[in-house]
Amino acid sequence: MKRNRKIKTGISIAAVLVVFALVLSSFNRDEKLFLVDKNLDIYYTLVRELNLFYVDEINPTDLVKTSIDKMLESLDPYTNYIPESDMEDFRFMTTGEYAGVGALISKHGDEVVIAEPYEGFPAQKAGLKAGDILREVAGKSTEKLSTEDVSNLLKGPANKVVRVKVERPGKKKNLEIDILREKIQIDAVPYYGMLDNETGYIRLSNFTKDCGDEVKKAFVELKEQKGAKSLVLDLRSNPGGLLMESVKIVNLFVPKGSEVVSTKGKVKQWDKTYKATENPIDTVMPMAVLVNRGSASASEIVAGALQDLDRAVIIGTRTFGKGLVQTTRDLSYNTKLKVTTAKYYIPSGRCIQALDYSHRNEDGSVGTIPDSLITEFTTKKGRKVYDGGGIVPDQKIDLDRLSSLSINLVRDFMFFDYATKFANEHESIAAPEEFEITDAIFNDFKTFVKERKFSYQSETEEMFKKLLETAKEERYYDVAEGEFEALKVKIGHELDKDLESFKEEVKEMLTDEIVTRYYYQKGAIKSAIREDKGIDKAKEILHNPQAFGSVFTKGKIISMNIQALPAAAELVPLAWEGLFDA
Repeated sequence: MKRNRKIKTGISIAAVLVVFALVLSSFNRDEKLFLVDKNLDIYYTLVRELNLFYVDEINPTDLVKTSIDKMLESLDPYTNYIPESDMEDFRFMTTGEYAGVGALISKHGDEVVIAEPYEGFPAQKAGLKAGDILREVAGKSTEKLSTEDVSNLLKGPANKVVRVKVERPGKKKNLEIDILREKIQIDAVPYYGMLDNETGYIRLSNFTKDCGDEVKKAFVELKEQKGAKSLVLDLRSNPGGLLMESVKIVNLFVPKGSEVVSTKGKVKQWDKTYKATENPIDTVMPMAVLVNRGSASASEIVAGALQDLDRAVIIGTRTFGKGLVQTTRDLSYNTKLKVTTAKYYIPSGRCIQALDYSHRNEDGSVGTIPDSLITEFTTKKGRKVYDGGGIVPDQKIDLDRLSSLSINLVRDFMFFDYATKFANEHESIAAPEEFEITDAIFNDFKTFVKERKFSYQSETEEMFKKLLETAKEERYYDVAEGEFEALKVKIGHELDKDLESFKEEVKEMLTDEIVTRYYYQKGAIKSAIREDKGIDKAKEILHNPQAFGSVFTKGKIISMNIQALPAAAELVPLAWEGLFDA
């Protein structure tokens, strides 16, 4: 009896605790709802009073959007409000499809120019070229328009003509060109082919809808028609995209039923595990995956899953470290909220998120995951891997940092403008795999740069200038004037000398810009493959079965001490602010 009474008493206490917990939970929930309603009412009355009494006219739409953007910015960079006006751009980001002329446009000083016409699309077929200055679009002058405004004019209903007036450098008269808009679908796989008799190569630039099918098609062709015995999958500077496409791509190379990624969030409905649901194409072919600091999100899922499952060797530099999952929620008036709802976890159990947005520093800045909280995990074959942000490669590639000269040549459009001039003067060039910058072309580029009165300060010179100003303010300059002036001479530069010192680097970047004018993105990739450290390392490992097998040795530790240095391909976009598809 006593025992039964104790059991009943225990059950009663447990029941009371459960009821108390439910009441407390309900109280907390109701209190939160009250706080939400209270603050929304305050916000509504504040905007109304501003609209009525502020000294100048205000735009309520702009005001509210600014406040929403600032509010969401305090959470993380990926939780965003999408107004109705941006819905077309949002659809393009997820599908890679829009209706327009098929070109990349940007600001070049005060002018809007064609940065790159996409091969095979209306702009290119109508004769537009990189470097063309857009003077009018659909009868409207572009003089005071932003790049976004011009992009919106070029976009529109498919199968409708838009007339553009362009100024072409080297031509006296402006050209008027009619372009028939089409549905534009950007290829997620801009290039695939054979690197040699044995090694296939696939470049994946984003994770838009159906990109998994594009990778599958490329891989099957390389394997069955080209005889590929190994594969390089290039995910460098791929910003990611749709989660399910990353699962489909991993599924091509791992057994059916293998776990690829899981998500965990505050709300249980976001706790999901994604597995390979289809029969794979190949589970044994040696694979290498190329990554860099621009590889993010879905790219990191593919690279991380293939690393955790010991299916591929990862080569390059540490990836970006975006392990946050976003879901879109419909709002009123055809708007949307893209909200972070969960985190990604790859097969070993580690999260790839690098920055901790939920626990900011006292100054409001975001810190990285501290070493004390980094946890050890193991791959399928027992190799040691770690969380704490991004995917650390199995094979590190030290990328050459661009010189200040090259960075400034990019920023001042020297490469771009010279390529425009060169393309206007030369009808054709050799194939991408063969074209080279001769000494004659290089010397012509040097003359061009000088004629444009190009000048720059190196980072060292800029820092020295600040040091000099501080020394003069604090009166240290007077006592060490001779030393300061001697150092100034030593760190100074001469343009001729610098162009010769960094000749190979300059020629490489000039080659890329010129080849793109004649052979577009696919040609630029073909050309760049010739001297690519990542590809060379991949081929070296894939061609050596012993070296490839040693990567997956049990107990092997994948080092965390890798600093990603910016490569040329990652820095070139610095020249173009506000690139827009059109």
